[in-house]
Amino acid sequence: MLAADRGPAFDAALKALLQHLREQAYAFITVTPLSHARVLANRRSHPGNSLRDAFGWSLSFPAAVLPPELLALLMQTGVILREGGLYRSQVRVSSFDGDLFAHSSFPTTARDAVFFGPDTYRFLQLIRDHMPAASPDAPLRVADVGCGSGAGGIMAARLRVGAQVVLNDINPLALCYAGINAAAAGVEVEMAPGDALSATSGEFDVVLSNPPYLEDDAARAYRHGGGDLGRALSVKIGAQALQRLRPGGRLILYTGVAIVDGIDHFIRDMEPFLGQAGCTYTYAEIDPDVFGEELERPVYRQADRIAAVGLVAVKP
Repeated sequence: MLAADRGPAFDAALKALLQHLREQAYAFITVTPLSHARVLANRRSHPGNSLRDAFGWSLSFPAAVLPPELLALLMQTGVILREGGLYRSQVRVSSFDGDLFAHSSFPTTARDAVFFGPDTYRFLQLIRDHMPAASPDAPLRVADVGCGSGAGGIMAARLRVGAQVVLNDINPLALCYAGINAAAAGVEVEMAPGDALSATSGEFDVVLSNPPYLEDDAARAYRHGGGDLGRALSVKIGAQALQRLRPGGRLILYTGVAIVDGIDHFIRDMEPFLGQAGCTYTYAEIDPDVFGEELERPVYRQADRIAAVGLVAVKP
């Protein structure tokens, strides 16, 4: 777990790490926690010997993996801890389309863990497919609600140069990573700590969100979606967003839903809000079966499956 006294020195050290990884053409696609655990089991606890081992697979590694000055800086700021004669990073770094994103190391057991994984990649593709055209009159105002690593907002800034991007999260560690990742990507963002859209003001042209959607016994921020089999937070954010969109504004929401007896209760819950706002929308299953291992838990006893879904709504 990262030390509680994160500050400018920590930020500078992590930015230096991201710069070094970029110079070394680092790339790492982060998998689900279950797949990650299986890969480590196949490695039979052998220490890492590469940047991908150290900052992707979260393996312990020898000093030779990093330049001495960078290793010392990361040690001083708590980004890296010593384990006997080896070292272990407290952060992971994932890649997408040339950008690097720092987030929590594996395993993500802490309540404030920040995760980047397969859902993030699907969310980014949804944004790429549905981001509206830039306005000729004023820059787009975009909110990434529950931003985590900041990937969604950073993608929006990449797609629409000049967009005014607000990154929101209730988790201070998430905003720490998101700010560093945005700076490393060279995009300007505004930070809005707090509970979803209540932490922001004004209207938006685009609201992006990839809310947590599972029932998590530990109530970890990146997984726990609240009551009704994890969909409560997604409904809350979706309903709030529809009220905060400018005319012609767009909600791009990626989440997951437990399908019970063939029924998708998330879109059923959202339809009254969509109707009240007069929105046109598209809704589709992006992946019909994710996190199947969750079905072994008693809370999901009545569920058929958990589907990844994408809702794109446009306000008249």
